[in-house]
Amino acid sequence: MAYEDNVFINCPFDGAYQRLFRALVFAVHDCGFVVRCALELDDGSEVRIDKIRRIIAESRYGIHDISRTEIDEGSGLPRFNMPLELGLFLGAKQFGGPKHRAKACLIFDRERYRYQQFCSDIAGQDIRAHDCDEREVIRGVRDALRSWRPDRELPGARVMFDRYLGFLDVLPRITRQMRVDSDELTFSDLTTAISEWLKVHASAQEPAPAAD
Repeated sequence: MAYEDNVFINCPFDGAYQRLFRALVFAVHDCGFVVRCALELDDGSEVRIDKIRRIIAESRYGIHDISRTEIDEGSGLPRFNMPLELGLFLGAKQFGGPKHRAKACLIFDRERYRYQQFCSDIAGQDIRAHDCDEREVIRGVRDALRSWRPDRELPGARVMFDRYLGFLDVLPRITRQMRVDSDELTFSDLTTAISEWLKVHASAQEPAPAAD
């Protein structure tokens, strides 16, 4: 996988976030990039933080959703894995070699200025609000990737969201062909399903054929 096309995804992976995760992964692939995340390889022999550092090192771009700050019912404490991984990415950009200093990232939260209450050290960063809305996730991903790589011609966010809805419409059929349950997709299952859809529907970065 090419470093220039890899996008590291740092977000919650639980069921409550699943619909936003699907939209996020779809948008990255529809723009012609490749999603990298900790779910890509289930290898118990690799320490998780080492896996994350390796993926960050192999990815020029990052998308970080720091919206999950709720208290865990079991421990009574919040989970701050996402801010930690954002810090690793920003550290790679700040202290890495020339290749890593060219890194760029998108930071999501539910509300634009909410992060100042729990992670004020990143004040000054441009935080994008998604309001827990798939449409806004796709808009944010599309606009960020378009700005990072202006050589990639992409349709607007509305068109890309319509493409996502089209993917969701046929996802049950694709997963039946894959012989997996669409409600229990692994990360590899999801990226395979998106790839199958893109075989029929050219990725958004490819211009539509000219009308006769």
